[in-house]
Amino acid sequence: MLITWRGHSEFLLESAAGYRILTDPFDDHVGYPMRRVDADAALVSHGHGDHSYTEKINGTPLVLNAPGRTELAEGVAVTSVEGFHDDEQGQKRGKTLLSLIEMDGLRLVHLGDLGCGLSEEQRELLNGPDILMIPVGGFFTIDGEAAARICESLSPRVILPMHYKTRYNESWPITGPEPFLKALGGPEPVTVPLLRVTKEDISCQPRIVFFNLP
Repeated sequence: MLITWRGHSEFLLESAAGYRILTDPFDDHVGYPMRRVDADAALVSHGHGDHSYTEKINGTPLVLNAPGRTELAEGVAVTSVEGFHDDEQGQKRGKTLLSLIEMDGLRLVHLGDLGCGLSEEQRELLNGPDILMIPVGGFFTIDGEAAARICESLSPRVILPMHYKTRYNESWPITGPEPFLKALGGPEPVTVPLLRVTKEDISCQPRIVFFNLP
């Protein structure tokens, strides 16, 4: 599997057989470079423009934007459950999808714009992922300390932080990843242009991975 971070909460996941899933495609107000992309399916955690701009995808991808399980291709499936975009039961910002992606024998979890802790039901579904994509910047989502607690509870093998401050969104009221890294502790993160991972080598992968800025 190849994983490419395109900015914000947008990742391109490509299976060994070439099936491509794009997560939370952002629109032009986010600040990251806007680039068209080929994908077979788009995973949209909620309807805000920085997570739902499927117009950037070439062709007619299948859009997954509701709870449930969908078999996409042989060995590729997505199971999504609802979570809250804030710590007031969705009263401020509504709901977001938390998704388990099964691909190439790996379990990947994308937490969308999660704004609070996980319920027991959510933990049962998402526990023990090989790869966890988790927001860490706070204000609109959980902050670094809350993200660290969720990482400790889910025990992912590899953590891909997302939704944090960079040079592209300096005016946003969110933080960089530093508070998250301080709260989580452990080995130093690595930075890569893309992540190539298989079921056989997942145990050899670094614990925390950042990607070069687009």
